Amino acid sequence: MSEMFYWQALNRAMDAEMAADETVLTLGEDVGLYGGTYRVTEGLMAKYGEWRVRDTPISENSFTGLGVGAAMLGLRPVVEIMTINFALFAMDAIVNMAAKIPFMSGGQFPMPLTIRMPGGVAKQLGAQHSQRLEHMLMNVPGLRMAVPATPQDAYWQLRQAIRSDDPVIVLEHELLYFSKGGVDEMISAPPIHQALVRRQGRDITCVAYSRMLPLALQAAEALAAEGIELTVIDLRSLSPIDWDTCIAAVEQTHRCLIVEEDCRFAGAGAELAATLQEHCFYLLDAPIRRVAGMDIPTPFNGTLEAASIPQADDIVQAARQMMARNGAVR
Repeated sequence: MSEMFYWQALNRAMDAEMAADETVLTLGEDVGLYGGTYRVTEGLMAKYGEWRVRDTPISENSFTGLGVGAAMLGLRPVVEIMTINFALFAMDAIVNMAAKIPFMSGGQFPMPLTIRMPGGVAKQLGAQHSQRLEHMLMNVPGLRMAVPATPQDAYWQLRQAIRSDDPVIVLEHELLYFSKGGVDEMISAPPIHQALVRRQGRDITCVAYSRMLPLALQAAEALAAEGIELTVIDLRSLSPIDWDTCIAAVEQTHRCLIVEEDCRFAGAGAELAATLQEHCFYLLDAPIRRVAGMDIPTPFNGTLEAASIPQADDIVQAARQMMARNGAVR
């Protein structure tokens, strides 16, 4: 096992798949000579050449559409969109082409297309560059979406996405690129869309994804000192969602706390709460609770920006309030 940054794990995954399969190529803005905005494609152009590592103009719909066409012809393109905010320009290629062509062609055209993009609130990038649009993409039938939160999952899930014959969005987070963790390239990976239990506890099931996972684990440590034990689930995927793992955990703890950076209204958390309520209603000792971003454009001011999205203390406070219901505090 090697310690590496999240971006290095993605780079290692890209290198491994390009070495194993000559039909794998990557294209996007600055992926070649510059090595990618977050260094994910660093060194790949020198190793594989400019045909397989292609710099593109600033035209997201055009080069994403090029990726769709390449996938239809048997290649395995990895399209890098510099930020999820720019994916708005590529929605026609993503929603009307990548997600629908396999179905509309009766399976004659698989879509082995991977689209990588970072999202989330970073550090004072302003409202237009701080959007969380996973709710928009997870509502598109035909698309799959992985949300790796650790370097190990970044490595595993990118390789699995590239090998898939379905269009897969690999949604990264801008503040995770320089997070560090162990990566074992030899052990077998779990299925790309399987959720993982990162911590076992008896009191509350906390469901999180992407950058909210480390915050949930941080909150769980603080709550453990107070005698409140959290089971922390890392979703790893938003389309499809691994309901079995979530339901099994809620059946054990009888409480569920959902944490997301996306806005509260109509976000992933709303779908999680609705479906888990349907399956676990008679087992719950308290209403399912959500901790989510505010329903406002992200402020530029650093203090206001931090206040607009969940922090570890918000998770701690929500868990305390859940346990205080019916005298459940230990």
